[in-house]
Amino acid sequence: QVKPQFESRENRKCPMFTAVVYRTQVVAGINYFIKVEVSKTDYVHLKVFKSLPHENQDPSLVSFQTGKTKDDPLTYF
Repeated sequence: QVKPQFESRENRKCPMFTAVVYRTQVVAGINYFIKVEVSKTDYVHLKVFKSLPHENQDPSLVSFQTGKTKDDPLTYF
């Protein structure tokens, strides 16, 4: 659901967009930290916020880090 948000903010198309690992942080909703494979050698880390169910909001891309590799640890940011 956040692929179009990422592509728009990064101004590029990603033919591959596969989540490989994620972590969560409970706040007034949930922050998801997701490592996404965008090519055979390129990864991005996404921070996605999902609000509480009663708020009826779609997940939103809060921030991201580019230039990551398969071996970069997924940390809170």
